[in-house]
Amino acid sequence: MLARTVQAGSLLAVGPAVSPLLAGAGQRGFKIGACDWSIGKLGDPAAFDVAKEIGLDGVQVSLGTAANDMHLRQQEVQKRYRAAAKQHGLSVASLAIGEMNNIPYKSDPQTIEWVSDSIDVCQAMGVQVVLLAFFGKGDLKNDPAGTDEVVKRLQAVAPKAERAKVILGIESWLNADEHLAILERVGSPAVQVYYDVANSHKMGYDIYAEIRQLGKRICEFHAKENGALLGQGQVDFKKVRSALDDIGYRGWVQIEGAVPPGGQMLPSYQANCKFLRGVLDA
Repeated sequence: MLARTVQAGSLLAVGPAVSPLLAGAGQRGFKIGACDWSIGKLGDPAAFDVAKEIGLDGVQVSLGTAANDMHLRQQEVQKRYRAAAKQHGLSVASLAIGEMNNIPYKSDPQTIEWVSDSIDVCQAMGVQVVLLAFFGKGDLKNDPAGTDEVVKRLQAVAPKAERAKVILGIESWLNADEHLAILERVGSPAVQVYYDVANSHKMGYDIYAEIRQLGKRICEFHAKENGALLGQGQVDFKKVRSALDDIGYRGWVQIEGAVPPGGQMLPSYQANCKFLRGVLDA
């Protein structure tokens, strides 16, 4: 979930299994990033400057906002992002369309183009996952009509995503069963779940069981806490790691939130990165 529109937000996102667990750094199979909005650089290539200072492997980049007309669709903007990432030896980890919390995919026609175009941007940027946000005005919980429209729109765009080998990841307040029902109706491997452990914990779901239930239908994870550093809040990340092992997940884990009250972003994210590496590299 994107922080500027939803306070309780997202956590860990999963993708296809990449490699077996290996001990060496760089071979472990996990990469750690952060959401550009959570490090104060929404829509700004300077996110890579901050990511380098934190010690991350990359950044989850926003497609843009309504105000800048989803500017990552522009080739010049893409070049600036690629240059910033290359300068620091980092990666564009994945994309996100957080504006759909305010301008819902379930009801606003312009979002159809955003999602379709995000697939083209993924190809241009060399990434495989787009987070589709369903919070705030876009919430699907207890909204069957809205869910029906989302299914219809995903069915229409899924063939394009399949051809491009891009995954559209649903991040929402829904539980595992509700997510799986949408995936079954869409019927495409290109539509998966972007799993946020903090969101699911807030909703009272058994996040460790849900990760195992969803398995390889999770495309990416957000590592998040609400109002606490990672490892000092409500989520047991060692149990999360065990669940990731059980489903064979190796890929990007994006840090979001996880700043204690009164805390500063940079030292908090440096501590979060250090903690998460300790869990994922073990």
